[in-house]
Amino acid sequence: MAYIIENVNLLKKDKLEKISILVKNECISSITTEVKNYSYVKMNAGGYITTNPHIVFDPKVPIDTSFTEMKAYMTERLLKKGCTTFLTHVSVNQERNLKNSLKQMKMKLLSSPVDYVIGVKIPLSALTPSFIRAAKREKVPSLFVEFASLDELKEKPWGWIREAMFPYNSPLIPCFLMKEEREKKRARQVWNDIMRKHNIPCIKDELIDGEPLTVDALHKIGILPVKSHLHPGGEVSYNFYMKSSEIINIDEKSLFLYHSDRLLVTVHKGEVIRAGDKVWFRPGFGEHVLIKTPSFFVGE
Repeated sequence: MAYIIENVNLLKKDKLEKISILVKNECISSITTEVKNYSYVKMNAGGYITTNPHIVFDPKVPIDTSFTEMKAYMTERLLKKGCTTFLTHVSVNQERNLKNSLKQMKMKLLSSPVDYVIGVKIPLSALTPSFIRAAKREKVPSLFVEFASLDELKEKPWGWIREAMFPYNSPLIPCFLMKEEREKKRARQVWNDIMRKHNIPCIKDELIDGEPLTVDALHKIGILPVKSHLHPGGEVSYNFYMKSSEIINIDEKSLFLYHSDRLLVTVHKGEVIRAGDKVWFRPGFGEHVLIKTPSFFVGE
């Protein structure tokens, strides 16, 4: 069935953009600022603030617990907060374990109600050209790199690493193991200097557990524009927040962190998964998101 969502107040950064969305065959057919004289059923979204679904980093999804525990966790941490996709990772210490570790993670997430992207976390010592080539074969879209030594970071043959990354270019994401904040600050500076010098796709800082990914991170990992982006040809996924003067000049991250009580509706791939206080947990409705081209788009 074709229908129009009209008077959409789409939040982009901290500004509202008025659009209307034509939906056909369960995907977005067109987006326009003016509603043409179509005879389709219309839904008025003027009373809401509309956002793209939130995509969070969640490395602690309880995949080894009971279904009941995982359901409660995902309902509270994801569904009730308007998340339809999350990024997680699997820890790998050796290249020979990569393929099997990814396979096991995918199997354990088969009952997920939301989509998921799987990266790999490795110690810096395991980051070799050979490992990167293996990760490319498995289409790993992000490599989380753990390190506690600046000397090890500086001595890495980064030129070889850069050559091995091309052309898939999964961004490297730092995981600082230093205890003191001063040490982390120094490590952050050295990390970014090295990445810039060798022109290596990367995320500048650690990702924070439970927080939405920035637009820059989403672009570099390749999640955007595949997910969380209303565009012609894309899936019908969005959030409706209660509109009020309190949340007019606000960004999506602040909505997620401080105004989740105003979230009224979440639609995921054309299906309502939240309406008011009612949340629908659909086991297996989530899919593994295969990223074809990380770092292709550059976010602002």
